[in-house]
Amino acid sequence: MQKLKRVLWGTLAALVVLWLVAEPQPFGPGSFFPLRERMVQLSGVLAIGCMSMAMILALRPRWPEAWLGGLDKMYRLHKWLGIAALVTAIIHWLWANAPKWAVGWGLLTRPQRGARPAIENPIEAFFVGLHGPAEGLGEWAFYGTVVLIALALIQMFPYRLFYKTHRLLAIAYLVLVFHAITLMKFGYWMSPLGWIVGALLAFGTWAAAVTLLRRIGARRQVQGRITSLKYYPGVRAIETEIEVPHGWPGHRPGQFAFATSDVSEGAHPYTIASGWNAADPRIIFITKELGDHTSRLREKLRVGQEVKVEGPYGCFTFDDDCSHQIWIGGGIGITPFVARMKQAAMKDVPGCPVAQAVDLFHTTADVDEEALGKLAADARSADVRLHVLIDARDGHLTGERIREAVPQWRQASIWFCGPAAFGEALRRDFSVLGFPVEQRFHQELFAMR
Repeated sequence: MQKLKRVLWGTLAALVVLWLVAEPQPFGPGSFFPLRERMVQLSGVLAIGCMSMAMILALRPRWPEAWLGGLDKMYRLHKWLGIAALVTAIIHWLWANAPKWAVGWGLLTRPQRGARPAIENPIEAFFVGLHGPAEGLGEWAFYGTVVLIALALIQMFPYRLFYKTHRLLAIAYLVLVFHAITLMKFGYWMSPLGWIVGALLAFGTWAAAVTLLRRIGARRQVQGRITSLKYYPGVRAIETEIEVPHGWPGHRPGQFAFATSDVSEGAHPYTIASGWNAADPRIIFITKELGDHTSRLREKLRVGQEVKVEGPYGCFTFDDDCSHQIWIGGGIGITPFVARMKQAAMKDVPGCPVAQAVDLFHTTADVDEEALGKLAADARSADVRLHVLIDARDGHLTGERIREAVPQWRQASIWFCGPAAFGEALRRDFSVLGFPVEQRFHQELFAMR
């Protein structure tokens, strides 16, 4: 998380520094209105810069995934950049419009303007001629962007509608690119600020085009077929086995993939709950009924159905040199650990056994004896020490209970997948006792919006 915060604030700081280099007199001298023009420029640069980076990350590019710690972290940064773009765009809009309102209310006096000097550069003159359309279209694109980003942040807004409306941001972005190119101070284009903004706009435009053509992740998609379905009523979860005979590059335990069973619903991310064996190319997803889409899967999926699978993604892959690992799976967050244990049980596949001693804590409010029986069998096969805590019977899992069960916890690494608030609480609990959480507390941020 600290790395994500550094990237976000570093991006904003870099754009501000580049603007200060490009603007000879950033804060004066002069009256309020020249300052207002400079603040309009700065806030506009920050807004379009953040939105451009968010558009680029929306393509799920491979190159920053490992550095950021996985696609789940990349999507968290995408979200933060979207929020930063929204906030700076509102500030930009207020700097542009609030002084006009103040003049109308008699609170400010607009300075008298003399004759405008002739513009000799034909390119600059061309842009000046487009100021009117750029301002009008940009304002409407701003209103649309505010609404679309707000909808994306509202968790109650159904995913199937989010999937359809969020793509409209690409159209709004392209309008804002026209707005930015036309209205950014012409002199900036000859400075490092102009070069960086130009590159961001170019890559962002390409990302918007890919989004509108529905080609995100197209090179990492394969066609699969559902071979079996198993429903566990006690935990309200469905296990889906998919055969991927051609093109799937293989995956590591802890990674996830996007699956599309209904084009109108779009792709949904699911953690893979199986190991990989190229001789028997199958993927298993375990999906809990948590929302409008997942609650309908039991009725919509059928054996033999074609499914598009994209991936694999993620860096929650149990890689470290610690002699002991502590795994914590809250509810459906048990899935990546099931995959790792199943991989370890594949004795004929090289490099599969778990190298470290492992304690697995599974805490759940729901109970399905068949599912718990399979979990226990997987743990025995992988030589993993299993601790199952059922909330109503055993109470909640705490850091103290984990430390009592694993005396050597200071030498271990912790791998957590489950509710975000639960993970953050455990993270703080261990941090207070001096545990190096930044290096050895690994948390899957499995929330794509």
